[in-house]
Amino acid sequence: MTATARKSRFDSLQQEVYLSLWRTYDRLKSLEDELFSDVELSAQQYNALRLLEAVHPKTVPTSALGQKLISRSPDMTRLLDRLEDRGLVHRERRTDNRRVVEVGITEAGLQLLEQLAGPVRECHSKQIGHLTEAQLNQLLELLNSARFPHEVEGSLWRRDT
Repeated sequence: MTATARKSRFDSLQQEVYLSLWRTYDRLKSLEDELFSDVELSAQQYNALRLLEAVHPKTVPTSALGQKLISRSPDMTRLLDRLEDRGLVHRERRTDNRRVVEVGITEAGLQLLEQLAGPVRECHSKQIGHLTEAQLNQLLELLNSARFPHEVEGSLWRRDT
């Protein structure tokens, strides 16, 4: 049987690429999950802490924080509840608008991020450190191109090319 006569495992090249992306995400995420499980943190919680660190000592509305997360969180309140229960973030209602809740990172949150800085860099190296700089740049360009039409206007992830 020739290569062209064999039934492909995929319905289309687009499906093969999408499933390859999904598989790659799964393989890379397993390394990240292992790292964060050691400190009882999810990747989304880590992402939220990093975003709060970037604006520290200021606070941000929870809705604005949710929009900046790498992946959407269906339950931002529960994510923040867990971080607040551990003393990593603090929340307060605005006095001028009681519907808006502001969130900020605590000193304990900053210390945890400092503790994780080296291990996170090591994790990234395990995940994709085998690629050359040229390959990383090419991959980044392709990922940006694939994601571009699906990003909302004004997204920090939207790069107009």
